[in-house]
Amino acid sequence: MNILFAASECVPFIKTGGLGDVIGALPHSLHEEGVNVSVILPKYGDLPSHFQEQMEWIKSIEVPVGWRNQFCGIEKLHYQGINIYFLDNEYYFKRHGSYGFEDDGERFAFFSRAVLEALPYVEESPDIIHCHDWQTGLIPVLLKAHYNNHPLYEGIKTVFTIHNLRYQGVYPKSVLSDLLNLSDLYFHMDALEFYGNVSYLKGGLAFADCVTTVSATYASEIQTPYYGEGLDGFLRKKGSKLRGIVNGIDNESNDPKRDELIHLPYDDQKGKAINKKDLQETLVLPVDANIPIISMVTRLVDQKGIDLIRHVFHEIIGLKVQFILLGTGDSQYEESFRYFADCYPDNVSVNLYFDEALAQKIYAGSDLFLMPSQFEPCGIGQLIALRYGTLPLVRETGGLKDTVSPYNEFTGEGNGFSFANYNAYEMLYTIERAVGLYRSQPDIWGTLVKHAMELDFSWTSSCQQYLEIYKDLLSRR
Repeated sequence: MNILFAASECVPFIKTGGLGDVIGALPHSLHEEGVNVSVILPKYGDLPSHFQEQMEWIKSIEVPVGWRNQFCGIEKLHYQGINIYFLDNEYYFKRHGSYGFEDDGERFAFFSRAVLEALPYVEESPDIIHCHDWQTGLIPVLLKAHYNNHPLYEGIKTVFTIHNLRYQGVYPKSVLSDLLNLSDLYFHMDALEFYGNVSYLKGGLAFADCVTTVSATYASEIQTPYYGEGLDGFLRKKGSKLRGIVNGIDNESNDPKRDELIHLPYDDQKGKAINKKDLQETLVLPVDANIPIISMVTRLVDQKGIDLIRHVFHEIIGLKVQFILLGTGDSQYEESFRYFADCYPDNVSVNLYFDEALAQKIYAGSDLFLMPSQFEPCGIGQLIALRYGTLPLVRETGGLKDTVSPYNEFTGEGNGFSFANYNAYEMLYTIERAVGLYRSQPDIWGTLVKHAMELDFSWTSSCQQYLEIYKDLLSRR
């Protein structure tokens, strides 16, 4: 079984969000199960130089992009037992950053076509191409449109995974002929057409042999108007081939017993308390073991529930807690948190950047990890928090609902705290309840922390579910 992962980011080469973590971890879990996995990525300008120096040049090819042919260099890096292929075109990719450019439609039309054009030159011809998010949504389309009768491509199956439905890669109808060499036969409601435009993500949904998303609850949610981002009707039609598989985390890089980025590796509450003290000292907050620390490591965008926090922030601080934020995002949210930090210098630490070492210190030293998301396909933060014994407080949506069980004071069950409705005061009540438990029932809190650290959110179970999908597809060839 040869599986080729096609994606726009992958840890440790390039990362902007959870997609990079998934592509960095899932192939390795499959590799450990005996699957022959490789990964293909754009060769971005931001790629660390020490990786570029290790690459092996394979071949240069020409890739058709509409009416023109573009250069593409194919390079390979063997990394931890897996072949990582990089597709090079300096015009498209030698720039700072991965996305957010005016020509993203052309850049990822090129990348999708280049993936298919590069297949004759990879070591193992893939049985399945596993595509991720809108940047690779065109691969299943182009495979069936342009390579259907080519013997090398015969029998190749495609899997398309939605990591976040909000980002769809929507471009004018003109891209059909100008970039994709496709006729108007592909511009209809069961293909690429999306409210008069072309949706790259919808292409993946329409033409892939199997569609997955990153949690079971999100798979159900996106078939409703509230979460469906205009595609709920289309997804309901595809419901029989839509499957939700929750993401895992890499237990090796997220291991409090071995983490070199935190102050002191630990496996119990005593060690966690030492890391809490270090976190308070690092961020120049009053050192006090009795003050609960509520933290967030997040992008500051509306999806993450930032409006709820802004609405009741003064009430949250009124509970005599410390609040720590790490992340960047929309300027309006950054300004709000700067203001809060000025208002409460002894209670609030706002860090408007991203630093991996500080993120790990926050996971290790906090008591509560706040994720009040408007929607959350899966979420990685709550899984890492649990691994480090920091109890997540989440809204019941998507993967948050699937991975966080609310504490039940009558049975003692649960691994965190949750609230159902997107409502600031419902969130505030849940925070009050959690803080109250922390202060009044330290033994129960300690039991919850111990239980959280014993949970297994590795890729093992999810990896088996992907294997089932691959085997089923290959049995139908």
